[in-house]
Amino acid sequence: MALLLNIDTATGTASLCLSLDGKVLGATENESQKDHAAWIQPAIQELLAQHHYTLPQLQAIALSAGPGSYTGLRVGMATAKGLCFALQIPLITENTLKVIANATREQVLLSGNGTADAGLLLCPMIDARRMEVFTAVYDQQLNIVLAPAAMILDNISFNKELVNNSILFTGNGSTKWKHVCDHPNARFAEVKHTAVHLAPLAEQSFLQENFADLAYEEPFYLKEFYSYMKK
Repeated sequence: MALLLNIDTATGTASLCLSLDGKVLGATENESQKDHAAWIQPAIQELLAQHHYTLPQLQAIALSAGPGSYTGLRVGMATAKGLCFALQIPLITENTLKVIANATREQVLLSGNGTADAGLLLCPMIDARRMEVFTAVYDQQLNIVLAPAAMILDNISFNKELVNNSILFTGNGSTKWKHVCDHPNARFAEVKHTAVHLAPLAEQSFLQENFADLAYEEPFYLKEFYSYMKK
């Protein structure tokens, strides 16, 4: 049986999820983005203790590896890699946009609210400030239709995709897109993703032994980040 710790610090709300064979045992969140680094280690210990497990019993660490907040991604990656090195267990990484798409599938498509149709595509968006977003398009089986990219939104964005498809836009970047897009095939929904929505994806990767290279794995920034030390 696979006991996994799932970590998501990619966006404003950090979250942890403890899962066993893909089923959620418990989860916890922190909505103060500035406190993610101080919150995460005690929260891991508390979550494990609540469910009567210890760190050495973990079989892998799963991480929502980006795109998202640069600082948040580094907090999550450092935590996950540190634990994996110390415990000598594998690291599983997943794209944060895919995690949001999975949350959309669970909260909207599988909820029976009538929003879904067979050809509906899923477009998660993460706010990257101003009119820029990190985004991708997936089908309902979470196969990539449009690869993850950093995109500056304007009134012709997604026109090609919207001609023949209905697209459901979600995530914290979709709010500003909603004010720009008036295409009849565009739909919008509020979706909250957490590490809970990472857990089933991580379980699948664990069973397939789809593990990251622990020595060389880095956050998926999607675009270069700025540093005062860079010239």
